[in-house]
Order: sequence, then structure tokens, then C-alpha cells
Amino acid sequence: MIFNKDTAEKTAELLLQINAIKLNPKNPFTWASGWHSPIYCDNRLVLSFPAIRNFIREEFSKHIEKEFGKPDVIAGVATGAIGIGMLVAEYMGLPFVYVRPEPKKHGRQNQVEGFLQKGQNVVVVEDLISTGNSSLLAVEALKDAEVHVKGMVAIFTYGFDVATENFKKANVDLHTLADYSHLLDLAVAKNYITEKELKTLQEWRESPSTWNV
Repeated sequence: MIFNKDTAEKTAELLLQINAIKLNPKNPFTWASGWHSPIYCDNRLVLSFPAIRNFIREEFSKHIEKEFGKPDVIAGVATGAIGIGMLVAEYMGLPFVYVRPEPKKHGRQNQVEGFLQKGQNVVVVEDLISTGNSSLLAVEALKDAEVHVKGMVAIFTYGFDVATENFKKANVDLHTLADYSHLLDLAVAKNYITEKELKTLQEWRESPSTWNV
């Protein structure tokens, strides 16, 4: 769920302004999964805009403490959330670790990189939630390290039903700065898209795996 409506609208507007989120119903993108999509999201662009990354950092920090209390450690999911996770940890004065998709094949074979102690309270920072599978693998790695995962925060979520179900099954509390529905409302209000394009974007959201196939 989003932290609040005002934050969701402001975040969505900033992401659209810098083209971190692109809406193009007429010329759909193709995701790595093979899905055709009228939206493409690359939140790593946030790091290139100081005022916007500071906004994201401060909103995350404020809402993390409000929802979860101040944790012992902030964990970023590699690679997309390493930068923003580090900024949040720095702003909150907390240690930072990051979680690889899988353990290294050499050396110490770590999956969690950084100093982490058993029993610590951790909040996970992610940049984008689609199905939630990769994000929840990071949570499992942290649980294997015997820490307490208080929850996860992300910049944006598509709000797919499968993600909602995956987080529910994993018993992980997810909060995001912005989501798909607030993005579309703002995009129409600010004339980023037409009402006709809105309908296309809503149709995609209902069945992303079979849309435009």
C-alpha cells in the first residue's frame, strides 16, 4: 500500500518529469519477461537528479520510522536499490547492507554484503515492485541470516494481484511511495496521457501477461 496520497502524487509527478516512468500506449515496450507493456519504469534515474533523490530519501526515511520504528539496519536490493538504500541509511544514521540475487560464486560466497548481526531489525529498500519474486528472495536471504525483517519499502509498484498475493504469503509488510493507480490519475490530470490512452493503460493492468499478444 502507499504511505499516503500526497506522497504518491508528488512521487509520481517527479518520476514522470524525469522520464523514470515512460508511458507509451501507442508504441509498447517489451520487458525482459517478454511481456508487452505501455509503461516502462527505471527508477535508477532518480540518482542523477539531486533534488529528486533527496525527496525520495527523506520521504522514505520519514515513513520508515513512522511505520516500522527506527530499524538497526537498512538493506538495499541489488542492484537497483543499492544507491537509494544507501542514501536512506546515511540520512537515518544507520548501517547499510545490500542483498545480491544469489550468493557469489567465489570468495566468501556472500549473498548479503555488509556487516549484519543476528537478531537485528532490518527494513528493506527496493526501487520497483512487479511480481515481487526477486524482492522476496532478498527477504529470504536476510531471514537466513537470522535477522528480523520489519518490512519493505519501494519507490513504485504496478500493484499486480500476483505481487499482493506473494507478499501476503510471505507475511512481508510492503509500503510504497507511489503506485500505478495514482500514477494514472496524475498522468491524466497533468496531460501526460489522454482519456483514450488511460483506458489502454487500465486494460494492460488487468492482464499484463496477455495484453497486446
